[in-house]
Amino acid sequence: MTNKKSFGQKALGLLRGNTVPLMFIVICGICIYLSGFSWSYLLNQVITRMGRNVFLMLSLLIPIMAGMGLNFGMTLGAMAGEIALILVADWQIWGIPGVVLAMLLSIPLSVLMGLMCGKLMNLARGREMITGYILNYFVGGLYQFVVLFMMGSVIPITHSTLKLPRGYGIRTTTDLSNMRQCLDNQWAITVGGVKIPLLTFAIIALLCLFIVWFRRTKLGQDMRAVGQDMEVARDAGIKVERTRIISIVISTVFAGFGMIIYCQNIGNFPTYTAHTQIGMFCIAALLVGGASVERASIGNVFLGVILFHTMFIVAPKAGQSLTASPQIGEYFRVFVSYGVITLALIMYEAKKRRAKSGTGALLAQAQKAQKEEGGARA
Repeated sequence: MTNKKSFGQKALGLLRGNTVPLMFIVICGICIYLSGFSWSYLLNQVITRMGRNVFLMLSLLIPIMAGMGLNFGMTLGAMAGEIALILVADWQIWGIPGVVLAMLLSIPLSVLMGLMCGKLMNLARGREMITGYILNYFVGGLYQFVVLFMMGSVIPITHSTLKLPRGYGIRTTTDLSNMRQCLDNQWAITVGGVKIPLLTFAIIALLCLFIVWFRRTKLGQDMRAVGQDMEVARDAGIKVERTRIISIVISTVFAGFGMIIYCQNIGNFPTYTAHTQIGMFCIAALLVGGASVERASIGNVFLGVILFHTMFIVAPKAGQSLTASPQIGEYFRVFVSYGVITLALIMYEAKKRRAKSGTGALLAQAQKAQKEEGGARA
């Protein structure tokens, strides 16, 4: 009886801890059946999106480890990557050399914006996520000012194909067709009609190894200590504010790299809007993979990108099968991407309150036991 009860408790705990991934597995299963897509098509699309999105999602892990929650400020790094790509496109440096140069150019911009973001988040301790989200709008305005007015007038842009007809400002779409899938086509192999971009996955694997190694370094251990309890970490001699800023800077730099990988895969990007949904979709996919505000792993990243983007692929076709309108599927996947973030945050807050009430109950029991012991002695 006890074994059955413990098994039931374990099953219930597993269900509670993985509600969002299990829900998405069911949704994806239904949508795959309704869409009628072949497995080879689905695998091709999922692997392509993995190569496109995983690097961006991995950039979220280090701030979570440092207790700063979901880094909506990763969008700042994406903007740095876009500015670097515009400059590389103007200099006509294409292929892998262009990708490497864009990454190098994005680093100083990402570091600068990461420092600003980290310092602001230290001032808004406990509200890092909403601070990062609102900061995106502020920096987005600065980004548009630079790209729309300064490029071509103050910052030299020589190629007219990039500039607006008035002579300054960048066109609404930046063409990267000469760079398109230069990483994905390098060392690519095809297995059963499914293209596997080995170089892209090798770069992702290097970042995964870096994260695993980084967690074991002193700085990584300091970040974990800060994430668990800032006051205890401060008493242990850890520079809490500095450690938190470093975590945001690293995340922002990796987000810039990830945006460059993302854009080279597509072959162009909307100059003024490409970064706006990047943070939202990456965070939604990470939460779909079973991550939370305070804990995330590399496994959550890969599971999340598979489930979330499978839903993105099949939802329009499933919506068309059900309602004869693919637009319903479009609405559904946008609704789900925002809804999953809301659901995950509500569940996190509920879990925190349960833990707090449980701690309070234990404390009350301890105090009661002390009083009873004192009364018995008297």
